[in-house]
Amino acid sequence: MKTTLFLILLSLGVATAQSQTSFYDFTVKTLEGEPFELSSLRGKKVMVVNTASKCGLTPQYEQLQAIYEQYGGDDFEIIGFPANNFMNQEPGTAEEIAEFCQLNYGVTFPMMEKISVKGDDQHPLYQWLTQKSKNGVTESKVQWNFQKYLIGPDGRLEKVIPPKTKPDDSEIIDWITSGANE
Repeated sequence: MKTTLFLILLSLGVATAQSQTSFYDFTVKTLEGEPFELSSLRGKKVMVVNTASKCGLTPQYEQLQAIYEQYGGDDFEIIGFPANNFMNQEPGTAEEIAEFCQLNYGVTFPMMEKISVKGDDQHPLYQWLTQKSKNGVTESKVQWNFQKYLIGPDGRLEKVIPPKTKPDDSEIIDWITSGANE
């Protein structure tokens, strides 16, 4: 009887621990191939956005850079993840992506290596972002390039913003400036 109770409690503990994984538990790679520990962003609000260079929404890079210049720093960060999941709209190499972002939009916010944001080869960070069983908040599906995930300073997912919503939309700016959970 004690063994059964112990196993039940142990399995509940494991399930709870898995659903409480934090954004800060992940390490990703930059476009240059260097490890980037998301724990280095602890205490900041973070916008995670999947990007593409050949998409109708690509001009959002301009607004992303503008809000990064205005709000980025000690309290807010943007992280871009190039992804080629939608109609081959990010076919480039890391070098080509970096050059495109810099030359066309002057991007200075951190860009990470190209990953998969959906499907069988979905990156573990995007599994966490999209699965309530992992993030403990909501279930979502990456609809297209430039979907935005807003992470609170405590490492919890706070909002999912659709791709067509521009980065300088008042909902996003209010979230950046207020920091209040809804």
